[in-house]
Amino acid sequence: MLNGSLDKHLFNAPPGYHLPWHCRYRVLNGVVSALHYLHNEYDQKVVHRDLKASNIMLDADFNPRLGDFGLARAIDNERTSYAEVELDGVPGTMGYIAPECFHTGKATRESDVFGFGAVVLEVVCGRRPRCDIGGFRFLADWVWELHRLGTILNAVDQKLGSDYVGEEAERMLLLGLACSHPNPGDRPKTQQIVQIISGSVPPPQVPAFRPAFVWPSATISIDDLGDETTTTTSSNMAERASSLYGPAGMYTTQFTSIDTVELSMPR
Repeated sequence: MLNGSLDKHLFNAPPGYHLPWHCRYRVLNGVVSALHYLHNEYDQKVVHRDLKASNIMLDADFNPRLGDFGLARAIDNERTSYAEVELDGVPGTMGYIAPECFHTGKATRESDVFGFGAVVLEVVCGRRPRCDIGGFRFLADWVWELHRLGTILNAVDQKLGSDYVGEEAERMLLLGLACSHPNPGDRPKTQQIVQIISGSVPPPQVPAFRPAFVWPSATISIDDLGDETTTTTSSNMAERASSLYGPAGMYTTQFTSIDTVELSMPR
């Protein structure tokens, strides 16, 4: 991989250098193709669990290769997630971890899509997913605010100047927001993402305001969490997710008659 990592070109490049727009677009197209293969085409479905710019390597022609499978896990074809105890908490890198992972302890294809959304915004904006900008702690929240104001193209990396295609940039920013949806069932699937990037289908419809994170999610059944359980109070998990993902009130954790969430933890 003669061009090293994507992270190097975005954040550690020499003064005056910027990764051209056509290279950025090619990288995102290649990464989602790899993710789609892992999720749907490989004979044993795999969740990567640590999508980020430093794990995307570039060859001499800036074709991307998804690397660092240290956290990746194969999942049974009839299952949709993989649960694992981690000594230091939820596996992954902050800013790329989907909020539901703090409640379930599970990595899923939907949480991989969330990580991909963080990478999309990172590539288009030239900023890390967790950064202080415009009064927000996370890049996605700032881009969502620009979307609400109708000025989403202001999020494009300033180092590009006018060296980008406006229609493509807007499509990618909207895709990044759609993948960053707080609720897993509302994120696009990898097949749809491939079609959006190729331009064969229109960009996703993104609400003006970032939706609240609602838990339990209608897309995840508490019964799926298994027989061997350890009980964690919902308030503690919600507090942790809130502290990691933004100011109080950024996400709304809703519980009906459920006072605790039972997490499946393998021995």
